Amino acid sequence: MSVRRAVWVTAALSATVVAGVAMTAARRGGAAVEAIDFGAVRTALVPAFDATAPKPSAARIKEFRIPMTHETIEIADGVTYEGWTFGGTVPGPVLRVRQGDTVRITLVNESPMGHSIDLHSARIPMNEAFRTIGPNEELTFEFVAKDPGAFMVHCGTPPVLLHIMQGMYLAIVVDPEDGWGTEADKEFVLIQSEFYPAAGETEIAPGGADVPAGPDYEAARSRDASYVVFNGKAFQYKDHPLTADVGDRVRFFVVNAGPNLSSEFHVVGAVFDRVYPDGDPAHALTGVQTYGVPAGGGAVFETVFEEGASGAGAYAFVTHAFADADKGAVGVLQVGGVELAAGMGH
Repeated sequence: MSVRRAVWVTAALSATVVAGVAMTAARRGGAAVEAIDFGAVRTALVPAFDATAPKPSAARIKEFRIPMTHETIEIADGVTYEGWTFGGTVPGPVLRVRQGDTVRITLVNESPMGHSIDLHSARIPMNEAFRTIGPNEELTFEFVAKDPGAFMVHCGTPPVLLHIMQGMYLAIVVDPEDGWGTEADKEFVLIQSEFYPAAGETEIAPGGADVPAGPDYEAARSRDASYVVFNGKAFQYKDHPLTADVGDRVRFFVVNAGPNLSSEFHVVGAVFDRVYPDGDPAHALTGVQTYGVPAGGGAVFETVFEEGASGAGAYAFVTHAFADADKGAVGVLQVGGVELAAGMGH
């Protein structure tokens, strides 16, 4: 069996917490290794899901330990849900690697049922790497990240629709070997997705006790979403805007986890000077107003908030399918510390 296809069922990665991040840095076989244990650290959810992209690492071997758990999550203000997670949050943690890196995944099932992982960035037989493992089982595999871009990762255990609608998705960013061709001042990761909670089960009970909603599978099959969101919670970036400075080039890694609806990504008051439909900088589109990201897809967007044009101010980012934006897929980027005007649209 080749190294690329090596699969170990019981191997586990070790990690120590350094500066708040579960990470070890070492050299193995002459190669620099970065290891992150997402069982020891979770993405910040307060005041909103941390959309800041992780910084690139020079290590050419990336190891990620990813536990799968069942958690109560909040999908809108006052609305809790029975979530299934990678790393304890919905979406799961963002993975960032570079084209040509060796990526090792250790999947740990801490839930009461079978789950799996499917990385759209991985060229590897699904029966080896993406198979379902039961409670208390682990699976380790590795692959070389050959294709740059922003990719979806999700649970592939049947019915896949159910596992994705419950929250089992995350993003992996694969930077091109020689970079994106521009220098970004700010980078954000936005994952659009939908929730289909069963009717009548979505409120917090008197006294504050959580009564999380379960899934409405038939609503999902009918594509009748109650919420369409960025990074797991409706409208969170309207209440807690992302921020940038005047003159910043802002890069958005946008992944659409679906499971059903497309994302028509748009920033109100700005034009994308570069959109990468894939990870090849030579394929960048210019002067783009709105660009569609299908369910299961990803794209990279850049715009500059320059003085005299899209300078200091507030800029809504949305899916321009406004029936979906009305269900929660809208946020605000605040540039230059400008106060948000009362009654601002979108």
